[in-house]
Amino acid sequence: MIRAPYFLYLGSTADPLSIKTSRGVAMFRSEACIGEFSRPPGNLTLGLPRMDFAEAAAAGAKTLVLGVASAGGALNEELVRDAEAALDAGLDIAAGLHGRLRDVPRLVEAAKRNGRALIDVRDPAFDLAVGTGRPRAGMRLLTVGTDCSVGKMVTTLCLEKAMRARGYRADFRATGQTGILIAGSGVPLDAVIADFISGAIEQLSPERHDGGWDLIEGQGSLFHPSFAGVSTGLLHGAQPDAIVICHDPLREHMRGLPHFGVPALEDAIAANLQVARLTNPAVVPVGVALNTSSLPADEARDLCARTADATGLPCTDPYAHGADPIVDRIDECFASSLPGTSRSA
Repeated sequence: MIRAPYFLYLGSTADPLSIKTSRGVAMFRSEACIGEFSRPPGNLTLGLPRMDFAEAAAAGAKTLVLGVASAGGALNEELVRDAEAALDAGLDIAAGLHGRLRDVPRLVEAAKRNGRALIDVRDPAFDLAVGTGRPRAGMRLLTVGTDCSVGKMVTTLCLEKAMRARGYRADFRATGQTGILIAGSGVPLDAVIADFISGAIEQLSPERHDGGWDLIEGQGSLFHPSFAGVSTGLLHGAQPDAIVICHDPLREHMRGLPHFGVPALEDAIAANLQVARLTNPAVVPVGVALNTSSLPADEARDLCARTADATGLPCTDPYAHGADPIVDRIDECFASSLPGTSRSA
């Protein structure tokens, strides 16, 4: 259990993408966030009250969320020093880094002497099985991307909100550390041994007989040489009935790989459908989600309209403009799953 309220860690970074975990928690668990911690030369903010660890504990915070991405996912000296200070101030520590809190003797000792908890969110379950590809009951939607960090988690959470508003039973299924912190459960897919990726997703989204939808958070991209394997296993394990393609229209190259260009949306849609059809031949695309956060509002809406015309799919920025256009297409494609109807397994 990760105890709320949360105190969000930004550290000294000036890279907005490096605090996406803290930002995601602030966006979707705002009611559970008391404040933020930053140190020079960092100049980023989530708009929360700026506090030190003792002030956060006095304000009622229970857990410091180390929501930053360090080089290689390591617990560097700055992170360890700040985490130790937070433990001494009376806070638990939760982190989703590749480096484990439990492997740092200083932190283990600090947690012990203060009676605090160390929570490594990136620990997968020990009882994972290999995937079978066997058809299973229930409706599933998977977000996929042209690249990493293009808004798959945000899109999935926005779809959950929009579908629930229409009366759907819809549940977000987290596959990354930020999503797990938001949802309270999930599978840290990039920490799962390759042979078990598809099986982990089959366990994350098992058979469902209530007419509801599992909305599965995507990871990586089929077009990213570093992470295409994770994306492939996720597509096979999810057996999605529907996919939504997520895209950053201003991205000039694959993240971290300036020698690899970003694929065309049409190519990304076709490739994801081809891979998904191995375990669900009936999969269909139901929309395009653009991250337009860096565009003026009028340009963003115009780009969504042009993208819809080019792809033949509803297109929206689900965070800025809402996910209803995509839910409209879900209504059209899956009439038998509409609220108040039933769907046989």
